[in-house]
Amino acid sequence: MLDKIGVKKLEDLYSDVPAEFLHKGAYALPPAMSEQEIRDCFASLEAMNAHLKVFVGAGAYDHYTPAVIPYLCSRSEFLTAYTPYQCEISQGTLRYIFEYQSLICSLTGLDVSNASLYDGPTAAAEAMKMAVACTRKKPRVLLSKGLLPHVIEVVETYARFHGVEIGYVPVMNGQTCPNCLKAELAKDDVAGVIVPSINRYGIVEDHTGFADAVHAEKGLLVEYCDPSALAVVKTPGEWDADIAVGDGQPLGLPLSYGGPYVGFMAVKKEHMRKMPGRIVGQTVDKDGRRVFVLTLQAREQHIKREKATSNICSNESLMALWVTIYLSLMGPEGLKEVNRLSCDGAHYLYAELLKTGCFEEVFPGKPFLKEFVLKPKQAGMQERLEKAGFFAALPTEEGYVSFCVTEKRTKAEIDALVKAVKEG
Repeated sequence: MLDKIGVKKLEDLYSDVPAEFLHKGAYALPPAMSEQEIRDCFASLEAMNAHLKVFVGAGAYDHYTPAVIPYLCSRSEFLTAYTPYQCEISQGTLRYIFEYQSLICSLTGLDVSNASLYDGPTAAAEAMKMAVACTRKKPRVLLSKGLLPHVIEVVETYARFHGVEIGYVPVMNGQTCPNCLKAELAKDDVAGVIVPSINRYGIVEDHTGFADAVHAEKGLLVEYCDPSALAVVKTPGEWDADIAVGDGQPLGLPLSYGGPYVGFMAVKKEHMRKMPGRIVGQTVDKDGRRVFVLTLQAREQHIKREKATSNICSNESLMALWVTIYLSLMGPEGLKEVNRLSCDGAHYLYAELLKTGCFEEVFPGKPFLKEFVLKPKQAGMQERLEKAGFFAALPTEEGYVSFCVTEKRTKAEIDALVKAVKEG
């Protein structure tokens, strides 16, 4: 092999690396271990992790995962499935992707879903690019300051390298400011606006008039959503949004140190040909049987960079299957129950924390579902609660702290957290 490429020794392959950066001497590798010794080694490492009760969200939520989901997703036909270009041998994969799309459309109230994207923030970045592609000649996309910080950062990164100008709409009294939005739209250069369905403070936003204002200026309205909450709050379709994006993680995906997650995107029918990622359609075979195929997009969308609508449309198909099983198991009433339990727990914690005298209200009277912010009267709240066994009181840049309650948190756990606050 070295002869074929014209070098004499292996080290010549790294001749462009400065000598001071090359490792010299033996590698500090541990001695070989038996299988049991390896198991014990990793068990000792795992024991070093702090096991905390999770009372924060910020885009990643500790919802319950039914035991059947990891069992089904670990089956070899799902776990090792290849991209389903050959529909005649991929009907199982295409079927669950079709079901995933159908469920996302039901949640968002929009016409067409893809399947799927890498995660929520990159889905938002794709929506930014879609808005520019659909409206043409308008170079600017507005971001609500109510979006999660990591969503804004990812969109900014992709905008920088795609020549898209980013503008911002401030939050006033816990809500994306409608008057500020209209002032920015009046500049006649806005391709799209991305706003949160539930913002970074946990407040359920009222987007009355947003779609009319954006559409009057020939722009697209994009809603960034918590898909679990769409079972009980007004959907993007009801707000007349053009695109809905978000992270599917709240639909039963474990937190797992940040991933893997799954981004979702749904759009109005007129925008579907600009949508990145895969779309599975339904048809019939020569015998009249219902079958599924990849549709509307050529294979070049996924394998030829220069012809692709998007270059970051990672599919995350296994996680889409995970979400599909979760939604099928929960059903509409199950999702409503998840939100009811989360909402009851969050409002109970909110009231009990205020009773301690250690916090001040930030947005009194604003509606929230499972997440909220308060202003602490003392510093170091997160560190004290961590020592007591709770991951809670996540600081924000304004000096607030954020709490979140899901259906997994019991009243006894909430009371224990409040007790830890009092004792602190």
